[in-house]
Amino acid sequence: MGFTEKQEALVNSSWELFKQNPNYSVLFYTIILKKAPAAKGMFSFLKDSAEVVDSPKLQAHAEKVFGMVHDSAIQLRASGEVVVGDATLGAIHIQKGVVDPHFVVVKEALLETIKEASGKKWSEELSTAWEVAYEGLASAIKKAMN
Repeated sequence: MGFTEKQEALVNSSWELFKQNPNYSVLFYTIILKKAPAAKGMFSFLKDSAEVVDSPKLQAHAEKVFGMVHDSAIQLRASGEVVVGDATLGAIHIQKGVVDPHFVVVKEALLETIKEASGKKWSEELSTAWEVAYEGLASAIKKAMN
């Protein structure tokens, strides 16, 4: 079964909730570093600070990550596959030393952040929609890394 219209709508509505509060970006990176403290050096906007500090670069990167997952949901609904638009994405991930376990950490942090942003609207169905969209994006990035 492909990505459904309802799944796309769930991702769209929770994406809008995420964008309304910049604190969710800080939460996202706080969760990542809690799960994988060594990943701190992979992010230029985090490596020189003792803790996660809000900044325009942090906000832009978080919006890019969540936006790409959102776009993946749209692509999955439209064509059943995700194609990465940025040709340099694979090379950047290789340069930063990203390996499979990092994708798991980011997925977990993304889901926890969306759960917080969604509040009472959170459901297993919403979680599954984001997870499927993220997995589509992660697969496309991994493919670009090869």
